[in-house]
Order: sequence, then structure tokens, then C-alpha cells
Amino acid sequence: MLNSVAVEDTFAEAFPMTATRVLVTAETIGWARIAGQTATGYAASVIGCDAEAGIERELSPSETPDGRPGVSLLFFGFSRDALQKAVVNRVAQCVLTCATTACFNGLEGDLGKTIRVGGTLRYFGDGRQISKLLNGKRYWRMPTMDGEFLCEDVFGTVKGVGGGNFLILGETQAQTLAAAEAAVDAIRRLPGVILPFPGGVVRSGSKVGSKYKGLKASTNDAYCPTLRGVVASALPEDVNAVYELVFDGLDLATVERATWEGMLAATRCPGVKQITAGNYGGKLGPHHIHLSKLIRGAS
Repeated sequence: MLNSVAVEDTFAEAFPMTATRVLVTAETIGWARIAGQTATGYAASVIGCDAEAGIERELSPSETPDGRPGVSLLFFGFSRDALQKAVVNRVAQCVLTCATTACFNGLEGDLGKTIRVGGTLRYFGDGRQISKLLNGKRYWRMPTMDGEFLCEDVFGTVKGVGGGNFLILGETQAQTLAAAEAAVDAIRRLPGVILPFPGGVVRSGSKVGSKYKGLKASTNDAYCPTLRGVVASALPEDVNAVYELVFDGLDLATVERATWEGMLAATRCPGVKQITAGNYGGKLGPHHIHLSKLIRGAS
């Protein structure tokens, strides 16, 4: 039990992903925010997207390399090559094109495990690009119609953790959504973690596989209230809505902390009946985040 809410004795399965942090600055926080929101769009799940991404937090001028307001973005991919392709494409289409922006590496990363961003985008300068080496770091300056776009050459990467999750089972849709929003707010206060789905909340939880050939995932029918009585439902009688939170972190400890803080916030809300997690018998990922262990560790 947590705040008088039942927590199922189960675990969330999480898996290794390659992660990087991108710092985007602009003349105003408004333009930095626009670049960040656009660059991290359509990045909910690598099942159907080229990366999982989100805005980690906003940055004050004192926190950025060029003394301008900015945003910190986290990107996750299944491999370093796939991550580089996704980040280069997204920076090219959504940051380079955005008024007044510049782009910097925000992660020291693992030794020798870098991706090349500015060094790939420099060709947009059509031979007019300029390379600068400052304090051992290489930057590329590309002329644009409002001045120039500055982008760091290489970005660090680490082996992050994707697929952290838990499910909130509630009495009504409104109550369950309010609890999910409270959990999202709590998790977003933590550094090094993002919730890549819209608003941080997933209504379309999935199971592995489908009756239709070639479909990798399909609706998690055991948690669909409208299918109660038709399938082997996992829902108690007084549960009429379920929302899932999915989050990625730069390391396992961050994902575990996000799980705890999210559960704690959700179980403080009225109408929440149960907390559980998505796992697939230990076959999906090597990181098993046991909900009961988190509760015992906090007590």
C-alpha cells in the first residue's frame, strides 16, 4: 500500500537505450521553446518513431554556453547510429530553421561514444561555413538569412534507460487523469528524465504482438474498461479508467526515482484505486523496477 492505495507486487521492465542531451538557445525563451517543442515532436516511441525525445527543462541565461535563454532536450535511440541520424535530422529541420537559435552539446558522455551533429550539418553552409576551436571544442558557424547558426561539432552519449512505466487505475476518467497529471508534474521536476508521450500520459497502453500478422503491438485489452466481460480483464470492478506513464532516463537510478515520485504523487489523488506496471515476463528488458521494493526502500 502507498497512501492507502493498493500497489501490485510487480515490476516494470525497462531496457537500455543510447541517450544524448541537446541544448538549444535563442534570443528569447519563446523562440527556444518553439525550437525545442518542434525538435521533440513525433517522438513518443521508437516502435513507430525515429527516437524518443522530450524537453527536459528550460534554462536561464546563466546556464547556457552563450548566455542566452534556452531549453535542454533529451533524445533516446536503440543505437548510436540511429540516434545520430535522428538528432541530425531533427536539428536540421527544427532548430537550424528556427529564428535566432544555436545548438550545443549538453552531455560529457561516455569516452569515445559521440555523435556528430554540427560536423554533419556544416555542409548547409555550401562552403561558406567556418570552423572554430574554443577550449578544445569545435563549433561550426553556418550563414543564415538572420545572421548565422552556431552548432557544436560532436555531442556526447551515454547508455540510458528507456521504458520506465507504471499504470494508474482509477474510479473515473476525470479522477484518473488528474492523478496522471500530478504524477507527470512530479516527474518533470527531476533532472535527466523525460516523458515522451503527449502530455506525459498514455491512454493507449499496449501489449506485445497482435492477432494481425506483422503488427508489433496492440491494445492492452486486459486494462480496457469497455472490454470487461469480453476478455480476461485485470481491472477491479470499481475501476473505469487507466492511464500509463512512460519515461526515459539517463541512468537506472533516475528512472527508479521517477517511478517512486510519480507513484507518490498519483496515490495522493482521490479516486485512485491501484498502481501497477507493465511487464512482459522479464523478456522485454533487463532492468526490472519492482514497485514494492521502491516502497520498502522509502519507508
